[in-house]
Amino acid sequence: MSENTFHIRVKKEYAAALIEDLIKVHAVEPIPDEEAIELTEQQKAALDNELANIASNPGYLQNWNDIKHRYKKP
Repeated sequence: MSENTFHIRVKKEYAAALIEDLIKVHAVEPIPDEEAIELTEQQKAALDNELANIASNPGYLQNWNDIKHRYKKP
């Protein structure tokens, strides 16, 4: 594994092993810190606002199957 530091938050133990395996078979490519894109304060605020909307109103999100059906080609 490279000595670079990568930004990722893994919430499940099995996911970390899966990511390691994907890197080994070159299915994903980690991005080193120097190539990482930082969000602006405005982008962070917009993201925080969206997350707050989702947390306070679970109905705010739409069901993926409903969206696919709505935009399905005839």
